[in-house]
Amino acid sequence: MSRRWGVAAGLVAAALAWAAAGCGSAAPQRSGGPATVGFAVINTEQAFAREMVDGFTAGVGQVDGVRPVVAGPATVDPAAQLMAFQQLTEQAPSGICVFATEPELFAGPLAQAHQRGIPVIAVDNVPPPSSNVGLLVANDNYQLGRTLAAEVAAKLTADTGTIVIGTPWPGVPVLDQRANGIRDEIRARLPKVTVRGPFDTRRDPASNLAAWTSLVRANPKALAFLGTGEADGYNLAALRRKTHGTWAAGAFDVHPKSLQAVKAGDLVVVSPEHFLKGAVAGRLQAQHATRNGSLPAGWLPIPGLVVNGANVDQIIARQVSAATKQQALAQQIDRLVTEPPTRPLQDAT
Repeated sequence: MSRRWGVAAGLVAAALAWAAAGCGSAAPQRSGGPATVGFAVINTEQAFAREMVDGFTAGVGQVDGVRPVVAGPATVDPAAQLMAFQQLTEQAPSGICVFATEPELFAGPLAQAHQRGIPVIAVDNVPPPSSNVGLLVANDNYQLGRTLAAEVAAKLTADTGTIVIGTPWPGVPVLDQRANGIRDEIRARLPKVTVRGPFDTRRDPASNLAAWTSLVRANPKALAFLGTGEADGYNLAALRRKTHGTWAAGAFDVHPKSLQAVKAGDLVVVSPEHFLKGAVAGRLQAQHATRNGSLPAGWLPIPGLVVNGANVDQIIARQVSAATKQQALAQQIDRLVTEPPTRPLQDAT
């Protein structure tokens, strides 16, 4: 049995167990109280997930009469997240946003929520067609990969050699698309460069550091090392400093350690703008809950942001708190919510 089908079977079993237990500890929304909208996240501990949660909470908070509730496991656990989503269908019948790393495993429960009339917004990962989810708030991850590769390529002085790509979670669509974009942009800009990978760099930060350490040792003359995830960034920067490396490093997300590495000149970062993504999804869901209007349909692309020496101090200041993020991104949130530049859902990458 493959790992994915094994996970799928476990999710189904978990869902059945949850149903038999009477929906866990979930309580239905009280009649006459504030509308409740929920967010089911893959985990509540990693910085990129907290960014999205903070954005969702801030976005919902802009709409009077709506209460946000967030549910998800402390660490990545698809079965636990599925149960959290099932509980949210009772706790947050006014609407649910879902950020799932393996969305096809949620297809059945998402479709059931749709049948019950619960509005669902997919965040970050493309929902399966059978889920009947009509709105996706997500990046163009293929383009994010190309953007990162272009930034790094501009820093290189050689046009021959090797560039190594790593990804902490092979098979997750958004990360695979970033890797594809990196590879295609490097090949277009530097046709004489050999691109290796993507190699599995592991999700756990300590294991991620060990994986990159092995890759750096195995490729001592590489021009650059590029990762598709959060831990890739600050771990590559730490290795570059430790080994006095002259190679370029690039990755994603605005983890505080990554921002300091950008400021020190050890890293190039492209931010998927997770706070912005969560804020747009949360506000749209909250407005729908109170105004009884229809959600936009299709893919609402969230633009990424290159973080480099020119703007890193501004981004560090922005990232101090949820309030400073909301203030800095207020106009962009308003624009994306008021006039959502949606594209066909089948175009999402």
